[in-house]
Amino acid sequence: MQESMYSAMFGALTQEHRLNVVANNLANVNTTGYKRDRMAFKDVFIRFAHDDIREPVFNLKSRPLFPDPDHYAKPRIAVSQIDFDQGSLKQTGNDLDVALSGEGFFKVRTPEGEDLYTRAGAFHVNAAGQLVNGNGDAVLGVGGPIELPEGARPTINGAGEIIVDGAVVDALTVVGVDNPLVMEKVGHTYFRIRTPGAAAETAVPDTMVEQGYLEMPNVEVVTEMVNMIETHRAFEAYQKIITNTRDTDSKAIEQVGRDK
Repeated sequence: MQESMYSAMFGALTQEHRLNVVANNLANVNTTGYKRDRMAFKDVFIRFAHDDIREPVFNLKSRPLFPDPDHYAKPRIAVSQIDFDQGSLKQTGNDLDVALSGEGFFKVRTPEGEDLYTRAGAFHVNAAGQLVNGNGDAVLGVGGPIELPEGARPTINGAGEIIVDGAVVDALTVVGVDNPLVMEKVGHTYFRIRTPGAAAETAVPDTMVEQGYLEMPNVEVVTEMVNMIETHRAFEAYQKIITNTRDTDSKAIEQVGRDK
């Protein structure tokens, strides 16, 4: 089997993975606080030992001791990364809808006790008086889950402080992460640090909390559609290479095996 068959096969697998990423971005074009995934490619080369050796040249007519350097690019299945760019803010007028303008995350606590990060700020008060999100997970404040008085209509300022009847009752926990590259998604709008200890929480003094707004996903439909078309075209090209390589191999085998 020719080497081009392997190259085309791994190239096609890469495009298949890219198509899954693009389709997921488009499926969440209306998901509040969603952050798009993007492909991250690496150049992969095969290097030979003599490629890194600088041989001495005594005169212009000296014959080289080593052959010329050869580098062969190899496609590989690419990985995806989360794009944490700011999404647009949509005004809702709801007192418990909040959005972050700048870096950082809100923190929520699941029923299992796990603290997760999110940019989705569509909150409400449950029957127990706790501030929760659409999944029913508790929104964290200074001392833990936030509790609001019954029937309260809070004001939330830019620093995330929750004010009821002129008094600060709590404040939304808004934190950053010093290395977002080590974060992974949990569902569509939750994030967590992939390996404990790989990153630390940081303050985000320049981030503003906007009451009555929600952050829309940072997905551009036109861009994702163009990426989808490019992916289909590239996949078709790799298919053609595989087909041509197979035909060439079949013809070679047939001719070599023919009686002279």
